[in-house]
Amino acid sequence: RISSLSSTTTTEDEEAEISSLLRPSYAIEPIPLRIGHGFDIHKMVPLSEAGQPIVIGGVVIDHVDQKWTDKEGKYTDAPNSIYETQLGVLAHSDGDVIYHSLVDAIFGALTLPDIGQVFQDTDPRWKGCDSSKFMDHAYEVMKYYGYQIGNIDVTLILERPKVAGFKPGMKENIVRLLHTTEGRVNIKARTHEKVDSVGELRSLSCHVVITLEKIVGDEDE
Repeated sequence: RISSLSSTTTTEDEEAEISSLLRPSYAIEPIPLRIGHGFDIHKMVPLSEAGQPIVIGGVVIDHVDQKWTDKEGKYTDAPNSIYETQLGVLAHSDGDVIYHSLVDAIFGALTLPDIGQVFQDTDPRWKGCDSSKFMDHAYEVMKYYGYQIGNIDVTLILERPKVAGFKPGMKENIVRLLHTTEGRVNIKARTHEKVDSVGELRSLSCHVVITLEKIVGDEDE
């Protein structure tokens, strides 16, 4: 049985249920190289509404008040007005778009169900969950099937707050959680040119492309 959720509140039966989702009836063929893509997007709202900060790549993004577009006029006198506020991420777990995209990319490379099927956003077990637990589990799944990280390319998309100074910490966390090296992990960040919800600071998103390498001498699975 695939396991690594002992640090959460899951029971043995619940853990077995997750494990069964990640062990399909068909064979995960031991091909030398697999490619996966992951995507995630979450709403950004005033911190008082979100109830939790912006966490990206396991790093809390401290920031000055931002010019957030109040689309519905909830905090201002009229819709589409600018409201200066601290921002947080509206999500069932901690809303870490990099970690969620990475987990989805690993599962996708292995032709497994997506993160939303494995860790459902209606399940109270994952309410406010630290997404590093999902990363730990994804690593165990990857290892179970005899693979390791080939390389990771992350594209983080958000207008504000600026994250350049936080990227080294994000990279360090990814390297540690997925047991890889700095030369195999890249993180890029870009704005959305003030277009759509991302450009209005009402959301942030992330794309991840990964390769998985079959570990030499581990071709049995």
